Amino acid sequence: MRQTVTEFLWPVRVYYEDTDSGGVVYYANYLKYMERARTEWLRARGYEQDQLAETYGILFAVRSASIDYLRPARFNDRLEVSAKLIEPGRASLTFAQEVRREAEVLCRATVRIACVDRETLRPARLPAALYGELN
Repeated sequence: MRQTVTEFLWPVRVYYEDTDSGGVVYYANYLKYMERARTEWLRARGYEQDQLAETYGILFAVRSASIDYLRPARFNDRLEVSAKLIEPGRASLTFAQEVRREAEVLCRATVRIACVDRETLRPARLPAALYGELN
């Protein structure tokens, strides 16, 4: 794991189960890799999603994702997945994310995450401490 001021990077290895019959990473798995990077980004800031649910009654849910697939990743590749917060809101977080093999960008996405109440699944404000840390 590497973290810079502007982006968080999380290493991922491509396993056989991640690929299709041609040995290429199945398109939906890039979204899984990005989810892991966002989870680790949050964890690196000292926040666990289960604790946020218990303490504040909130969950995070993907509201929207726009993704461009540029080059294929293959079985056994070592990848880096980035998570860069580009728009912190009171009840949402927008990330720019990339999956890279060395310096080559394989795919990029903009992912908007909604903060929702655990019981009602309606929009909820981010905890003040987390919101303050992001701004």
